[in-house]
Amino acid sequence: MAKKTYVLDTSVYLTNADAIYEYNNNDIVVPMKVLEELDKHKTRQDAVGHQARKIIRVFDTLRTRGSLQKGVRIKHGENNLGLLRVSGSEVSLLPIDLSPEVPDNKIISVALKEARDAPKSRKVILVTRDINMRVVCDSIGLSCETYDPEKAVSDADHLYSGYSEVLVDEEFIDRFYKGEVDCLPDELVLPRPFYPNEFLMLCAIGNDKKTALARHLVDGRLKRLVQQGMNAFSVQPRNREQTFAIELLLDPAVKIVSLVGKAGSGKTLCAIAAGLQQTIGGHECEYKKLVVSRPVQPLGKDIGFLPGDVNEKMLPWLMPIQDNLQFLMGNDKETLEEFMHKGTIEIEALTYIRGRSISGAFIIIDESQNLTVHELKTIITRVGENTKIILTGDIEQIDNVFINDVTNGLTHAVEKFKHTELAGHVTLTKGERSDVASLAAKVL
Repeated sequence: MAKKTYVLDTSVYLTNADAIYEYNNNDIVVPMKVLEELDKHKTRQDAVGHQARKIIRVFDTLRTRGSLQKGVRIKHGENNLGLLRVSGSEVSLLPIDLSPEVPDNKIISVALKEARDAPKSRKVILVTRDINMRVVCDSIGLSCETYDPEKAVSDADHLYSGYSEVLVDEEFIDRFYKGEVDCLPDELVLPRPFYPNEFLMLCAIGNDKKTALARHLVDGRLKRLVQQGMNAFSVQPRNREQTFAIELLLDPAVKIVSLVGKAGSGKTLCAIAAGLQQTIGGHECEYKKLVVSRPVQPLGKDIGFLPGDVNEKMLPWLMPIQDNLQFLMGNDKETLEEFMHKGTIEIEALTYIRGRSISGAFIIIDESQNLTVHELKTIITRVGENTKIILTGDIEQIDNVFINDVTNGLTHAVEKFKHTELAGHVTLTKGERSDVASLAAKVL
């Protein structure tokens, strides 16, 4: 097979600094403009900044092994891959309608130069995550591909929901309610093996009104679900999925709980209520403190630098959490501030979690759909002894431009952890905030 030359856009490196190892024995060209753009992103304190710093270090290592201008052999472990070299732009090759002052066009000009100078047998392909750049490339006859990072699932509709329906005999349901059976019948043909902590609705064959809710345990046994709420904070489940969520949230043996649902489905409220119940809700509390955080990811345009100290700067991002806490505590601001002053309740930005080891805590990471896999790994690896972590989010509302509904950290967590007894997942489908919120989530 003939070798190819790939010209990688800045967006590729900012998504995955290890992308250069994915092109086997083919050569990679780095436009000089890309190096300039990476330099602008390297100071960012997020996953994008991390990827920028990482790929710059990779380039620096390659520089010590040869000339980036002439080309350096890429090595990945014991494998020798293609050559990587840096090339400047040649804007004279651009069509007259494309401004040479636009950074993307300078990168395109590098690909045009490589295509002009390459042997006829060598195909030159520009790789980018920028949709408009791909459109421009196709319009001028330049080969172009998109870069897709690893997907947790093929599409969002195939995401593990944490719930299945099973058809059984009426007699089995009667015996299940009486406590005479705790396993599915051996002769029952299942569509697939059920995961640990997956929830089941047992439906009677021929009588769809006769049902029972159960939780599938790691040893194959079924645990009958009894509706429970957080009485100390007057929170009761309003639907089946909230019943599932509260079951996982109140079980200290399940260390990682992911809750995915549309706006107003109650995922954040249930999580915070469960955290309060198990930290300040009684005499025998399971955890010493409640830690609640969310990514600093603005909706729409960033409002720029904010005045004040760290707490004042973070207030706009943390207000949704404050609203839920005040609602659950009866709008008692003084009591809430007292718990926060004591450190029993912590509300902070994810920016400051790196390097910490959090023990004896109930951690809630809200809006987790805006996290990359790397960011989520950084967070979960902070979990210490006797700590439970809750991930909540709506994968249909992602504000991070470098991820989507199948590549974000929350989706990966749902799929990667579904096989273990330490984790559980629930997808909440029904909105409970208000009729208006439910209608907006459905039709807009």
